[in-house]
Amino acid sequence: MENGTFQTRLARAIALCSLLGIWSTVHAADLLPRIMADGVLRVANTQSSPPWSLLDEKNQPAGYDVEIAKEVARRMGVQKVVFIADSGKNFIEGLKAGKYDVVMNDLTPTTERSQQVDFGTAYGAEDFRIFVRNDNTSVKGRGDLKGKRVGVTTGSSNESWARRHLATSELRSYDNGGLLFSDLANGRVDAVIVSHFGGLRYATVNKLPLKEVGEPLTYELSAPALAKHQPALTAAVNKAIGEMLADGTVDRLAKQWVSSDFDMRGAIAKANADKE
Repeated sequence: MENGTFQTRLARAIALCSLLGIWSTVHAADLLPRIMADGVLRVANTQSSPPWSLLDEKNQPAGYDVEIAKEVARRMGVQKVVFIADSGKNFIEGLKAGKYDVVMNDLTPTTERSQQVDFGTAYGAEDFRIFVRNDNTSVKGRGDLKGKRVGVTTGSSNESWARRHLATSELRSYDNGGLLFSDLANGRVDAVIVSHFGGLRYATVNKLPLKEVGEPLTYELSAPALAKHQPALTAAVNKAIGEMLADGTVDRLAKQWVSSDFDMRGAIAKANADKE
């Protein structure tokens, strides 16, 4: 009887291992064949972080990252891009759960994130600054943020940087970039840390009484994020971005959406050097 029970348990264990092996193989299967067959690339962004991603006057996704994603899909031979709005704090889990194929939303490759997802070739870079109200005279740079209420975007690289370097500040996280700036304009926070171009654009478009102060705090790259174990999809995305960097498409889109005199490839090189 005992021998029979052992054999039964052994058979069940072997069957379970077999099923787990099959599941693992399916789970790790590259997404590229499905994307090419369906003709659809699912891309996540917040749609609330101009000039990188936003909703235009027709309530359609627009911005630098949106146009980069469309061009990547075109060069891959994919007919359609479906943009999926999500919060930055959800991007990693969304990729792991298969909610979308790639994240392209000013997402910075970090050691922590790279443990959970893979990053492709960087297609963007920016510097992060301090923004305050126009009537604020007490904050002139990083050294003045001690004890101040500082707003950051949840799940963003500016939040990670602030938590490492601004231990004496009162940090407040916002899922929505619009609320972040609204609270700054209304005096609910004393300062916000956000990208140079993103901050200037949002303040200008929404006619908010805000200004940029101090030197750049840090330079950050932005790159596509993909689920782990997607070599063919990652290679296809990287090939498209490499071509866009080489033929000037990246600079053209940056001048259209970020700033007319912005050297995006130069900024990427500077951000890479800043990390070394």
